[in-house]
Amino acid sequence: MSDTNLSETPAVAPATAPAMDPSLLAKLTGGLGDRQTVERICGDFGQLYTGFLPDVFHAETGIAIQIGYVGCESGLMTELVADLGDTFSFVNGGLRNWCPNFVLACGNAFVISLMELMLGGEEETIEQPAERPLSEIELDLAAMVFERIGSVLRSGVNAEGGFEPMLEPPHNADDRAKHEPEARTDFGAVVRLSIEMGKVKSELALVIPQRALLRTRVELPRPSGQIARSKQEWSDRISEQVRRSQVTLEARIRLEKLTLSTISRLAAGDVIGFEDKGDVSVQVSANGKDMYLCEFGRAGERYTVRVKDNIGSEQDIIKHLAG
Repeated sequence: MSDTNLSETPAVAPATAPAMDPSLLAKLTGGLGDRQTVERICGDFGQLYTGFLPDVFHAETGIAIQIGYVGCESGLMTELVADLGDTFSFVNGGLRNWCPNFVLACGNAFVISLMELMLGGEEETIEQPAERPLSEIELDLAAMVFERIGSVLRSGVNAEGGFEPMLEPPHNADDRAKHEPEARTDFGAVVRLSIEMGKVKSELALVIPQRALLRTRVELPRPSGQIARSKQEWSDRISEQVRRSQVTLEARIRLEKLTLSTISRLAAGDVIGFEDKGDVSVQVSANGKDMYLCEFGRAGERYTVRVKDNIGSEQDIIKHLAG
């Protein structure tokens, strides 16, 4: 009898249930609301900021600003933040008993202009600045602005316990990735606000997870509950931030003049003399601005420069370094 080859029956993979649509799952679990509800609550936030932030800001700085409600959008948190673009600075925040992961954003043009104003500029002469990332000193000022935005947020939401918002240090858009705690797929809503100061126009934004937003009851607080600071206190804090900032200085020394023919033949070991025959003059600069006229010298084993004269006033130097 010949052997009969029986083919093996292939194993059948168990059927897997199709993944539930993320937006449907979010709706079923309270993480995504209908458009009408989201727009209504975002509008309440707009009313909170348009009616309250200008008074708080003026009471603390003496500077008049105007806030307007622009509108809101719904989407994934990460996408809403990214869509704001690179002309904003950002802060990750949390408020106990309300929301652990909201994001505040402020247009860089406002912070740049506010820095100029706080350092003695006249509001009538300050024009709309070119958009750019904030310097370290401007980020320090942005932290003070975000504190005020956060305090208004705290005063208007129904968070029990009287806790203050926990805000991380501000960062530019280019540094945003390193500040993301982890990739999140939470749905959120962005509340967009216009902000004007004199001739300068910019924008503020709050990006709030809808899981927290949908449970929020926004109430307008009483202005008397705010603690006012003086403009002098803001100015003193900015001046202190400027003065303690680390600045890299560069020194330039003029060398003797050489012909192009001689320069093209220079090799390792050749020596070029200083242009000055006596005391060697040195120009010291920071961020491309000449600050001091010095003379070249030596102290022990280190070469040094001795300051002979200032180039520009102290206020001019601070304004330049602040930008």
